[in-house]
Amino acid sequence: MKIHYFSGEAWEEAYVRERLPEAEIVFHEGSLAAEPELTDPAAEALCTFIESPIGEKEMSRFPAVKLIATRSTGFDHIDLAAAASRGITVVNVPSYGENTVAEFAFALLLALSRRVIDADERVRAGTFSPQGLRGFDLAGKTIGVVGCGHIGSHVIKMANGFGMKVLGYETYQDPARAAALGFTYAPFPELLASSDIITLHVPYNPHTHHLINKENISQIKKGAYLINTARGAIVETDALVEALKAGTLAGAALDVLEEEGELADEMSLLSQPHPNEAALKIALENHYLIDHPRVIVTPHTAFNTQEAVERIIGTTIENIKGFVAGTPINTVLA
Repeated sequence: MKIHYFSGEAWEEAYVRERLPEAEIVFHEGSLAAEPELTDPAAEALCTFIESPIGEKEMSRFPAVKLIATRSTGFDHIDLAAAASRGITVVNVPSYGENTVAEFAFALLLALSRRVIDADERVRAGTFSPQGLRGFDLAGKTIGVVGCGHIGSHVIKMANGFGMKVLGYETYQDPARAAALGFTYAPFPELLASSDIITLHVPYNPHTHHLINKENISQIKKGAYLINTARGAIVETDALVEALKAGTLAGAALDVLEEEGELADEMSLLSQPHPNEAALKIALENHYLIDHPRVIVTPHTAFNTQEAVERIIGTTIENIKGFVAGTPINTVLA
């Protein structure tokens, strides 16, 4: 099988080649999106990451492809309908770092609650004083966990360890899980109104697009904090900006932003003959969030530990082997 492997770090090449010795692998440190003119009529598989949208146009550049292996849990960057129409199997990594992302969510929360970044910047600027850096305890606070699956369950365990009260929300409730983990399910409006901290751990799909939006963000408890390590478009950027301006939200920590691609390639966005007005507006609002003194923004790095990356690659290799053997695993259906 001939595979184009995109967005890899240098060490991954030897790691993957050793474990797929019979494959012909073309290794790219850059993304598929960074090589818009690349075509290969002989390629049978694409191995990509989330920053490379793969739609009908991209698939047509690789007409022999029968497998798209994304090294991520989310697959909203792949046009599943187009893949199905071409007979292409899509596989993902459904589980690799439940604890990894949960730990990062709490790192962000602690950075907010104890003003860690403000304190560090102050000392680096030459002032060694705690004046004006008073934070707040997590013990006794209510945390609303939106999505109580693999990652959310780890967040709940950690919150219990901090002595927090935990409310959970998900479409299909699991009373046994709630009893075992020690949390209480709440309707979404109640979770918004009762939580001192809201943390998001749902996949991105049409049902979760703008789950928090202009219509419901005013229901959030005044002075609450929002943590998002899931997908940017789960939160309507307009609503988030207005909630911060109004003081509904006291702060936020965001590992993901809506329209991350445009933020990463703003010159391309601005140089288009007819710039996408909505994307441009969101890119400008993202700069407001980045510059806000009570917002922490990190570059989609919650997954990024050595252990988690090795688990991701290991699962991806098994996905490829399973497909070659005629027993595909971790398939994603349109």
